[in-house]
Amino acid sequence: MRPRFGEWLLMSYIKLKNKSYKKIALVDCNSFYVSCERLFNPRINNLPVVVLSNNDGCVISRSIEAKKIGIKMGEPYFKVKQLVKKYNVQVYSSNYALYGDISRRVMHVLKNFSPKIEMYSIDEAFLDLSLIKNEEVKSFVSELRSIILKWTGIPVSIGVAQTKTLSKVANHLAKKEKIGIKNFIINNEEEIDNFLKKFPIEDIWGVGRKISKLYKNNNIHTAHDLKMASNTWIKKNTNVLGLKTVMELRNISCIDFESNSNPRKNCCVSRSFGKKVLDYETLKESVVAHCLNAAEKIRVDRQVVKSVVVFIRNSPFNKNERFFSKSKKIDLPIPTDDSILLTKTCIQSLKEIFLKGPRYQKAGVIFLGLSTKEKYDKGLFSSGTEEKSQNLMKAIDKTNFRFGRRMITVADTGFCNNWRMRKGHSSKIDTSSYDFLPTINIR
Repeated sequence: MRPRFGEWLLMSYIKLKNKSYKKIALVDCNSFYVSCERLFNPRINNLPVVVLSNNDGCVISRSIEAKKIGIKMGEPYFKVKQLVKKYNVQVYSSNYALYGDISRRVMHVLKNFSPKIEMYSIDEAFLDLSLIKNEEVKSFVSELRSIILKWTGIPVSIGVAQTKTLSKVANHLAKKEKIGIKNFIINNEEEIDNFLKKFPIEDIWGVGRKISKLYKNNNIHTAHDLKMASNTWIKKNTNVLGLKTVMELRNISCIDFESNSNPRKNCCVSRSFGKKVLDYETLKESVVAHCLNAAEKIRVDRQVVKSVVVFIRNSPFNKNERFFSKSKKIDLPIPTDDSILLTKTCIQSLKEIFLKGPRYQKAGVIFLGLSTKEKYDKGLFSSGTEEKSQNLMKAIDKTNFRFGRRMITVADTGFCNNWRMRKGHSSKIDTSSYDFLPTINIR
């Protein structure tokens, strides 16, 4: 399945056309959620630690010590309780406010060291290092890793290559070999091929479970096998992304940096309940809280919403209860970001879809048709109170930002909030609280 002569000629032309090769680094925080918890609690540094998903459901982050004792990623918590008890594993509920804050600190550090950065996820980012000389890449990346650890306290692994896909492979090897850094820039092609021959097909970036089965059925088991596959076969049996992955494994950059400044088109806020909800009032509290959260997000991006969707459902896995799921969409006469108007719309939608009887497990709010605020002028149905509304929203946002979320809210959010997620193992770390500032004993 080697490339044909025509394909080889095409690849050679592309390489000559892109003579100034890129240098792309993937920075990935090690066991990020666990590292954030350890940052404020050094006593658990050498202990097995896991962080659980919403409602303490599944394991979503593990320390190296937890991996060694056999705890798998995505494993339901009830299945690993025996291991937790046997090895004294430290268990924490997810604290997304903490993780988001630490992530912003890491990304802020990275922005100081690269003119182009793509924040790929909460704990990963691609950096453009094309301005760094080949012989200086290793020392530069090593210094960057040390600075991130020193300034944020978060350990990271960094993989460097000429394409995004190969930088993902390099990063994977850096973590697996526990060396923190893997550089493919100064390696020759034969040395890179030796790594790719040992790299499983299912671990390649962009290769999912379904496509990996297709590859294995056609005797493609490693990254090197995929690299040497025929372009014609790839195009016929996969898609454009599949061909781009193959080209990137051949050191030909096909996946560009994406801008993080593109405005979002939709905004969804939803949560599973900590316990089943039966009554309308509790359901309304959750929907209003989700609406206020979504409204705050779009105001930060200076956006307005055209359509609002509210949905509710019970558990699809409960065999003793008939599955119930319903949603309601309402188009607004004038796009807005006013929390009060949006809350009224959500309550109206909920009244129309609520049915007494089902034990509801989840509710959510979706804002559709988002656009920039400057796009719309006052229309025929404008009430003339937009300026007062905007001033009120600014005052609420500033107050909540300074003194904590939900410091000022609407009465419909309630006070008990029994619907909120279970957090039986919460560390309750709050980076905005003086109580969590580190202290030093001077003797």
